[in-house]
Amino acid sequence: MAPSTLESSKAATRWVVVLTAIGSLMAALDTLVVSTALSTIRLDFDASVEQLEWTVNSYNLSFAVLLITAAALGDRYGRRRLYAAGLVIFALSSAACALAPDVGWLIAGRAVQGAGAALVITLGLALLSAAFPAEKRGAAIGIFSAITGLAVASGPLVGGAVVEGISWEWIFWVNVPIGLVAVPFVLTRVKESFGPVAALDLGGLALVSGGALGVVWGLVRGNQAGWDSAEVVGTLTAGVVLFAAFIAWELRARAPMLPMTMFRSRAFSAGNAAIFLTFASLFTAVFFYAQFLQTALGHGPLGAGLRLLPWTATFLTVAPVAGALADRIGERPLMVSGLALQATGMAWLAIIAEPGLGYSSMLAPFIVAGVGVSMAIPAAQNSVIGSVDPDAIGKAAGVNSTMRELGGVFGISVAVAVFAGTGGYASAQAFVDGFAPAIGVAAGFAALGAIVALGLPARRTVAGDLVPEAEPVLEPEGVS
Repeated sequence: MAPSTLESSKAATRWVVVLTAIGSLMAALDTLVVSTALSTIRLDFDASVEQLEWTVNSYNLSFAVLLITAAALGDRYGRRRLYAAGLVIFALSSAACALAPDVGWLIAGRAVQGAGAALVITLGLALLSAAFPAEKRGAAIGIFSAITGLAVASGPLVGGAVVEGISWEWIFWVNVPIGLVAVPFVLTRVKESFGPVAALDLGGLALVSGGALGVVWGLVRGNQAGWDSAEVVGTLTAGVVLFAAFIAWELRARAPMLPMTMFRSRAFSAGNAAIFLTFASLFTAVFFYAQFLQTALGHGPLGAGLRLLPWTATFLTVAPVAGALADRIGERPLMVSGLALQATGMAWLAIIAEPGLGYSSMLAPFIVAGVGVSMAIPAAQNSVIGSVDPDAIGKAAGVNSTMRELGGVFGISVAVAVFAGTGGYASAQAFVDGFAPAIGVAAGFAALGAIVALGLPARRTVAGDLVPEAEPVLEPEGVS
């Protein structure tokens, strides 16, 4: 390859990394700044813990159920084009959230925002993965995760500064210029890519959406309506039945949104199961940590954001190293040890939590848990993406992102149910009474994820190349 052509190729891949990371940065920043603002939103709108939960979960739920459809749309109509459309939807719905007159409108705006994020996250990872060869993909995902980690690291601080210095509405306004400025660069600097064209699986989309909504609705309403009420038992049962129907539908569909053959690979199935549990644990912490610092310990939004930096900064510093190591030593050791550290840090904090807890006592648990989850996430992404044929990368990325978001929705729903059943907002002690068992549940999710990650295939080095042990790369459905 001529030097000028090589340099042009390097510049193109740099643009892909930066522009796909911007979308991920927006979504991650939004999640973290909202977490810092939850206490202020609760007071401003006189919102209940269930309404706060829907403020987070309406975004996560629409995000999760549309991810695989987003991948299919990108495969058919162009990943770059749909990625740019996702940025526009995310920016405009962020403006709608900022203008919300009450918590109901905010929840609705967050649901639309989740639809935009589904396009951005899934197609961003697909564009990134398609731009790099397999042997360099882990390092690229590590860099991508590090840039995303910048948003995660700065999110609580930015959110706290905005909420305390201006108003909570501005945590949404900040997305508008970022998204709209990025669009023309995406359309001119990123190479268009397509995947295998298949019919949209509308039946599968309806079934998985209904199943997720039924389970989440039942978990959210359990404490308020009663766990033995007809509403809760009925919605939980309907959710499980719809999920079972979804699996049966996908096994028979001519063009399934989720090809079940992918789960024959241990790297794919164990990686997705582990990432589900990783995010069930992580999103619980995101939901409760800033509230703990504000409600139980009396810090303002900015003070809470500053005190979360040792936890969130690990996403920026550890993720790129973990991504590069995944290419060299494989994903299993990183996921098992990372999730064990995450479980340890969260269990530690659950044990010592009390009103007036000194900040110095929280530092070590924050850092241990942050290092652990920062090791696990890039490794899980690399495991899933690396287990499929290049033509199936879009769907694999969609499945991986779906499992992340559904894990987050599930984790928050279970943890909030535990919190509401054991504590509340009446006093600092009441908050701690609910916080400690909720974070204990999050630690349990991470520990279970470490056990699941043991199912990942081992890796061995052959003639200098790292390959999965007895794990064939799967071809997309219908290709022989």
